[in-house]
Amino acid sequence: MAWTEKDVGNGRDMEPVRGNGFLKASQTSSSTSPTSPGCLRKKFEGKDALSYANILRSRNKFADALAMYENMLEKYNGNVEAHIGKGVCLQMQNMGKLAFKSFSEAIMVDPQNLCALTHLGILYKEEGRLLEAAESYDKALRIDSSYKPAAECLAIVLIDLGTHLKLAGNTQEGIQKYYEALKIDPHYAVAYYNLGVVYSEMMQFDIALNCYEKAATLKRPMFAEAYCNMGVIFKIRVCLGVSPNFEIAKNNMAIALNDLGTKVKLEGDINQGVAFYKKALYYNRHYADAMYNLGVAYGEMLKFDMCASMQGALKKPRCFRKKCNTPKAYTFFVEVLQRHKDAIVFYELAFHFNPHCAEACNSLGVIYKDRDNLDKAVECYQLALSIKPNFSQSLNNLGVVYTVQGKMDAAANMIEKAIIANPTYAEAYNNLGVLYRDAGNILLAIEAYEQCLKIDPDSRNAGQNRLLAMNYVNEGNDDKLFETHRDWGRRFMRLYSQYTSWDNSKDPERPLVIGYVSPDYFTHSVSYFIEAPLVHHDYANYKVVVYSAVVKADAKTIRFRDKVVKRGGVWRDIYGVDEKKVASMVREDKVDILVELTGHTANNRLGMMACRPAPVQVTWIGYPNTTGLPTIDYRITDSLADPPDTSQKHVEELVRLPECFLCYTPSPEAGPVSPTPVLKNGFITFGSFNNLAKITPKVLQVWARILCAVPNSRLVVKCKPFCCDSVRQRFLSTLEQLGLELLRVDLLPLILLNHDHMQAYALMDISLDTFPYAGTTTTCESLYMGVPCVTMAGSVHAHNVGVSLLNKVGLGHLVAKTEDEYVQLALQLASDSTALSNLRMSLRDLISKSPVCHGSNFVLALESTYRSMWHRYCKSDVPSLRRIEILQQQNSEEPATKLSEPARITNSRDDSSGSIEKWSPVINGEPLD
Repeated sequence: MAWTEKDVGNGRDMEPVRGNGFLKASQTSSSTSPTSPGCLRKKFEGKDALSYANILRSRNKFADALAMYENMLEKYNGNVEAHIGKGVCLQMQNMGKLAFKSFSEAIMVDPQNLCALTHLGILYKEEGRLLEAAESYDKALRIDSSYKPAAECLAIVLIDLGTHLKLAGNTQEGIQKYYEALKIDPHYAVAYYNLGVVYSEMMQFDIALNCYEKAATLKRPMFAEAYCNMGVIFKIRVCLGVSPNFEIAKNNMAIALNDLGTKVKLEGDINQGVAFYKKALYYNRHYADAMYNLGVAYGEMLKFDMCASMQGALKKPRCFRKKCNTPKAYTFFVEVLQRHKDAIVFYELAFHFNPHCAEACNSLGVIYKDRDNLDKAVECYQLALSIKPNFSQSLNNLGVVYTVQGKMDAAANMIEKAIIANPTYAEAYNNLGVLYRDAGNILLAIEAYEQCLKIDPDSRNAGQNRLLAMNYVNEGNDDKLFETHRDWGRRFMRLYSQYTSWDNSKDPERPLVIGYVSPDYFTHSVSYFIEAPLVHHDYANYKVVVYSAVVKADAKTIRFRDKVVKRGGVWRDIYGVDEKKVASMVREDKVDILVELTGHTANNRLGMMACRPAPVQVTWIGYPNTTGLPTIDYRITDSLADPPDTSQKHVEELVRLPECFLCYTPSPEAGPVSPTPVLKNGFITFGSFNNLAKITPKVLQVWARILCAVPNSRLVVKCKPFCCDSVRQRFLSTLEQLGLELLRVDLLPLILLNHDHMQAYALMDISLDTFPYAGTTTTCESLYMGVPCVTMAGSVHAHNVGVSLLNKVGLGHLVAKTEDEYVQLALQLASDSTALSNLRMSLRDLISKSPVCHGSNFVLALESTYRSMWHRYCKSDVPSLRRIEILQQQNSEEPATKLSEPARITNSRDDSSGSIEKWSPVINGEPLD
């Protein structure tokens, strides 16, 4: 059971006030009249026209009414009622900006117009601007304190403000807002109800009961939620009234507190939830459900680290569990509760007190997996399955770990079992898609993602993984992929409310604040291209704020952070932080230009970008296509990756850097360039270290042609799935069918150490790029290690990254336009070992001195580009705002969910077993390589 909090927005229906245009908030119809506006203008003039327009509006014929109001205003712009009527029609057709303008014009004509002030407040509230809404209502009431619509609206807004303050931890300020609402409307039942909720959570049951009783008395029909929560209080009092030490009473109290903890945590107050779980354990120290839920809560708070005083105990869990039954151990346990937030401890305890709790074992596995202890994670999942053999979450999670380990067959077996156990398990289909993609079977991957989306159309992972996968097989012959991204972006944007105003000074030449958001500030492909801006920015004029969503930091993360902070920048860790909260952080940091570096790849923060927290928003580096989000202004590229005459469409406006759109910072662990191996081997070795998803059947056909044309030549291919025998055999079988002897092919699995990975380029003489989806990091690595790369140009950005890199390094002659030309270029390189050796020994110097690696010059051009974007913003030239306005005018979508969202009503629980939450991971797409 739990206290239920009222959604204030539904607390009362607004009654219409006839004659002044104050309409019900629920009216949204926009049906049209068969009579044309032109005819109406001829039939009605003056007061008759105003009356008829009001009639049309009252019948929800907003388009016709709007036409009449506009006609009246063309003749006389001082008609206040016409301005208000026009604003109401626009408001009902979801054209908030234009409605705002109409009500503002009405107020300019008549500053004391109560109706216009109230409608203005309603618009502010719809945008989540509660303080401004309250101010507008208050202005109306200062003019006429008896004006009921403004009073009702102000009371509602005060309740919303109180709820937000309470959820933010400012309980006393929230209570004050509730009382202010009652001062305005002493009969407002929802205010009494929410006060009852707060006082219940504070265990001040007498005051809570009084508030609930008043709410129940005032609300008609029966206020069920108030009576429900009164029942919870009476149950607790009866239980404890029998005997404070009575075990059944204490157990029931523990159940009630555990349920209450889950309720408030789901509403967003995780700290209060933890407090209730702890209080539940005070009444029943062996209550496994509360321990489990504490583990979930601490897991969600990312407090996974083991406290020093508990590490020894957990290394000997059986001994620890036995000692937990002693009073002395329990005292120690309570001290640990107060001093440490350790998810693992509580999962261990939950499993001890309920040995059949497969959920606890499963969640322990999740934590160990996140800490890269994959063997321990497998052990936990297997233990969960020994308890509950058809536990779909553990089957799925075991498949996830096997996928990470490259054990494709075992992973497929586990995930397919999860689907058999739970045919509607959407996440399992998503993970099956990731498995197929890693194994190089893109069409099956897309099919699995689409199956996930059939079950759960709102699955963000599957939706974005599908977009990423489609890039691997996109030939660029039509606009289908663009349309898919665009449609995704429009739907996704509706989940968030967009900021439309900023406090950032519109001084075109002032120092700017540049925000970079990414989960990839560690040893990862993207990190080699973001290092130059972090290091070379002029921090005095372009202050850097980094928003790091890194899951597990490494030495490179620490190095990046130290460089940014030392230069005067700001580093914020946002992993696990709600995207709307991150958007608020961006606004507090006064970021002028926000740059996201991930696109639709893993752990992206596109939800934050959908909120539009910065005046200028940009996408760059991490994704080879449009994000599809209308809230992003620009996409950074260059004239070779995206030629000016490109037929590829983007939602964002393309901004081209003068040289390459990337700047590569080589790994300091790369080691020296090795001599070209043909000199020692006597035969040419071709190679590719791109991921398997890029190596399509067409790519293998072309590669086979090359090797068959070069006697004794060999092929070396390295990627993670090759540690799986079945994947290796399928790959080799395909090449064998193409006429290539298997003895000429070497397949290498993932190489963990970066130095060893870079030195593996010593095995190849010539690098073969993939198509249509070209390599990025692998191409740069190959060139830096002295290995020339043959690439093929295409019609879209994903095809042309190699074109840009090779041209800027001075190897434009290695860019093919057709498959035949690709083969010929590879054969020409292979035909002259001496020339190949000379090129190898000069290539590192060539790329190091090229625009691809010249960090300071690159950042100067980047800063100039940012300055141009800012100049445009200062002139109110904002691409995303134009896009959003067009979408609103088209009126083809429902209104967006607001940023400031009141607490939702949920049903009370009365479950003797308590409430247990489940937690299982989902894997998603990988970024560029």
